[in-house]
Amino acid sequence: MDSYEFNKIAGATLTALLVTTVIGFIGSALVHPIKLEKPAITIEGVQTEAAPAEQAKPEELPPVAPLLAKADVNAGKTIFKQCQTCHTDEKGGPNRIGPNLWGVIGRKKASEPGFSYSEAMKKFAADSKPDVWTFEEINKFVSNPREHVPGTKMTFVGLKKPQDRADVLAYLRTQSDSPVPLPQ
Repeated sequence: MDSYEFNKIAGATLTALLVTTVIGFIGSALVHPIKLEKPAITIEGVQTEAAPAEQAKPEELPPVAPLLAKADVNAGKTIFKQCQTCHTDEKGGPNRIGPNLWGVIGRKKASEPGFSYSEAMKKFAADSKPDVWTFEEINKFVSNPREHVPGTKMTFVGLKKPQDRADVLAYLRTQSDSPVPLPQ
């Protein structure tokens, strides 16, 4: 290819870029889009975004005691299988990505020997009352770990169904030498 052919190709390319740029400027000058406050058409089954004030409110969890009264230990054991990626639940079991959960109910927070807790969890344990894991505290934590303890290393999104959390708590209660009594 000689220089004349190359100049024709380069000129055509630059002309095309110049034309599209000019058309873009003209189009932007002629059309001014208006952002609507609410949709012009409502499509059934599609939710609009909630207002920021509504999103900021933390979800109020129901008390776990009534749910524990009808909790199913076997269902909790089945649900707990998704926790076993990071946790063990047997006596003397190793710590994994998360601490061993044998005897966790009634145990002091952030106290499993040999486990390296995040700074956020250490601060949470130091600042919280009571300083032990109760049924209510675990219920809150497991519902949304990152919201309950911001900065935790736990990446689990949480158990959203209250009865699932109660079933897991009933199961974890059995994983102890001396199970903590159920709350009244």
